[in-house]
Amino acid sequence: MKQDLIIAVDVGTGSLKVGLIGPGLDVLHSADHAYPVSYPGPGCAEQDPLDWWLALRLALVKLSSSCPGLRERAAGMVIASQMCGVVAVDREGQPLRPCLIWLDKRAAAIAREVMGGFPKVIGYGLFKLLNSIRLTNGAPSLNGMDPPAKMLWLKRHEPQVYAKAWKLLDVKDWLLLRATGHAVTTADLANVTWMMDTRKGREGWSDALIGRFGLTRELLPEIIGGTASPGGLTAAAATELGLAEGLPVFAGAGDVCAAAIGSGAVEDGELHISLGTSSWISGFYPGRRLSASEGYATILSPFGNRPLLIATQESAGSCLDWLARVMGPELEEETPGVAPPLFLPWLAGERVPVDDNRLRGAFLGLSLQHGRDSLRQAVTEGVALNTRWAWQSVARQKGTRHAHLLRAVGGGALNATLCQALADCLGADIAVARDPRNAGVRGAAAIAAAGLGWRASVWEAAKSFDRSSETVYRPDPSRRAYFDRRFALFLDAYKNNARWFRSAFQDAGR
Repeated sequence: MKQDLIIAVDVGTGSLKVGLIGPGLDVLHSADHAYPVSYPGPGCAEQDPLDWWLALRLALVKLSSSCPGLRERAAGMVIASQMCGVVAVDREGQPLRPCLIWLDKRAAAIAREVMGGFPKVIGYGLFKLLNSIRLTNGAPSLNGMDPPAKMLWLKRHEPQVYAKAWKLLDVKDWLLLRATGHAVTTADLANVTWMMDTRKGREGWSDALIGRFGLTRELLPEIIGGTASPGGLTAAAATELGLAEGLPVFAGAGDVCAAAIGSGAVEDGELHISLGTSSWISGFYPGRRLSASEGYATILSPFGNRPLLIATQESAGSCLDWLARVMGPELEEETPGVAPPLFLPWLAGERVPVDDNRLRGAFLGLSLQHGRDSLRQAVTEGVALNTRWAWQSVARQKGTRHAHLLRAVGGGALNATLCQALADCLGADIAVARDPRNAGVRGAAAIAAAGLGWRASVWEAAKSFDRSSETVYRPDPSRRAYFDRRFALFLDAYKNNARWFRSAFQDAGR
């Protein structure tokens, strides 16, 4: 039987999706399986790595039913995943505790301590910041979400776990270890530890940066290219997954890079927006870019180290999910024509354009005339306004392309109201593919297609995606003045409330 299918795995925060991709790079079949997030304390967010593996097994069981002969037809498997997690494993690769996922900010105080100093600039010690920028093109986030602060938190607060740890791995890297028996990572994930030297010709782990956090090189995995395979499925993994032993498994990429490729927006300076639990603005650039004061930079992609800009905002779809959860679907009468309150969508703190885990969400301007519809409108507009806050900075970066459609991917792009609000708020055309939820799967498949030789490169694979069924949301000129006014109020709300948030939630993440 011909090996004509790629198994593309996309490990999200709330669920894992597996797509079966044919030679035309179309998603022929897909299945997903959800798993929980645990919040064991203030600023904490954890997941059991075994839940990811179980989700992969169950998704493959579903796909085997809908696609007979999957075991024989599979040409390779590739993994993309959420980033900035820390999984401590023993020498057998078994997790020693739940993963501290990207949402976990318990180590914020440690990040500020390690990266602080005199003189202080935007919360960092000046000389530490300059050295980190020189070597890595950035610095660890002060909100505690980046891996080194989490690793140091384990060392300080769970020394028994740290002492037993053989490796400290990100989400994708643990799944690769479980699948192949090899502990490897890719440049994008290594870069966001801010312990990797990213200077041209010197790419690799930096002992000096590792030592800053009191860690050791031995705890970190080998860095390999995204289209490389660390090995095939082990006999044990193949049995568990119902696949062939030795099936090539490609190193893949983090979800940001996979979504960027899956969006098809891979020309230099061409941006896209990903709308999921969180959101981000991202795109490839010909050289390094950085805005230290606003918390974003380019990182190395795992394909020739091509720079990929990432400007992440912590809450997007999670705001809409939260509202639905607390309010339910029922409608209430409200006064017609009343303007909605202003919603600040910082339910999990914020990263771009301000890096502060102490910020919190709020409705400003609530009245007796407001009902559920007004709150839904406020939350939708709040996500759009927050995106504009980051967008106005990214759009100023040298080489950004403005005369093109802005593609939106992720589950949030299925929300037509949100997409229209983004078009109106940004003043840009928003293009959405037929199923934007599959962007990560498509991007991962493009990586494997290059690894298998189905395409000459990842970039050629990305440009071949079918865009004929895109839906385009165009700005409504009559809404321009409204959103300009709301954006001015949004900025004022931050300026007038940021100090209060920082005082009220000064222990957030500890």
